[in-house]
Amino acid sequence: MGVVQKPGQQPVAQTAEELVAVNPYNPDILPELENYVNDQVSSQKYSLDANLCLLRFYQFEPERMSTQIVARILVKALMALPAPDFSLCLFLIPERVQMEEQFKTLIVLSHYLETGRFRQFWDEAAKNRHIVEAVPGFEQAIQAYAVHVLSLTYQKVPRSVLAEAINIEGLSLDKFLEHQVANSGWVLDKGHGRGQLIVLPRNEFNHPELKKSAADNIPLEHVTRIFPILG
Repeated sequence: MGVVQKPGQQPVAQTAEELVAVNPYNPDILPELENYVNDQVSSQKYSLDANLCLLRFYQFEPERMSTQIVARILVKALMALPAPDFSLCLFLIPERVQMEEQFKTLIVLSHYLETGRFRQFWDEAAKNRHIVEAVPGFEQAIQAYAVHVLSLTYQKVPRSVLAEAINIEGLSLDKFLEHQVANSGWVLDKGHGRGQLIVLPRNEFNHPELKKSAADNIPLEHVTRIFPILG
């Protein structure tokens, strides 16, 4: 059952996704999908499917393309890292559009993030605040991604490395660490200042011995087939 929409009300996620499901090839829904991109920005929602559908419509009707909307879609896709959303969206954007300055900047930012070059990323983002600050929650999403990358790499991360990756220092970093200790299982090792070490939660990437063996991943239906044979 669809959502009842009042006159002038922007579509909510369910409505937009229903539109895509029912009218995947109908360009008449293009304005609704554009409105939904703006709704994703203002309300910090996200729908890759709706955004990909809009980019496909732009491919077939390039004269109707809004570069502002496309930029916002790409910024939201960056915020979804480590999911490959940015590459999926970029594939649907014509090369001539990618050559525009704001899109070249976003492609560079994506490359820095995907290669773990966080200092370069934050430096470049600072030069292009008009692009990334147009989407609320961008900085927090990238910080979460940086923490994700560090957790796959380090058992203990130096405070200085963490500070560079998430672009936070001083008292703000102290508060961030307090929150992670209280809510995410982080432990502050002995030491002070930049030399302090942060012990990250154990996982199968920073502690390979925790990785499950292939035997642990045998689907249950395979086991149930084996039991009668053994009997």
